[in-house]
Amino acid sequence: MNLNKINLTEKLSLINEHWRPKVVGELNGQEVKLVKFKGEFVWHHHEKEDELFLCINGSMTVEFREQKVILHPGEFVIVPHGVEHRTLAEEEAHVLIFEPAATKNTGNVDDALFTAPNNVKI
Repeated sequence: MNLNKINLTEKLSLINEHWRPKVVGELNGQEVKLVKFKGEFVWHHHEKEDELFLCINGSMTVEFREQKVILHPGEFVIVPHGVEHRTLAEEEAHVLIFEPAATKNTGNVDDALFTAPNNVKI
């Protein structure tokens, strides 16, 4: 058995683009992803997948149609499946996402600017 620790700072240094999550771990059909946010993402929802957003560096917002949740380092929010939302960050934010494997980052929306390939590992 080969057990390895993951250094989030090291992995984040390998990410050079915004809104393109990279897989850094897998467990029980779930993926742990790292992503850098800057600007506004597209409004979307996920039919079957819940998502967890954990802010690591900077600050970010998860907007819902009737409220918004602002996250600072060390804070997270879980977005239930079916709930329309978008993420945004005025300045670059580093975020850990935990969600079922192969979850499309734009959910029910096809948007060439934001759709990231699934399962890209670093």
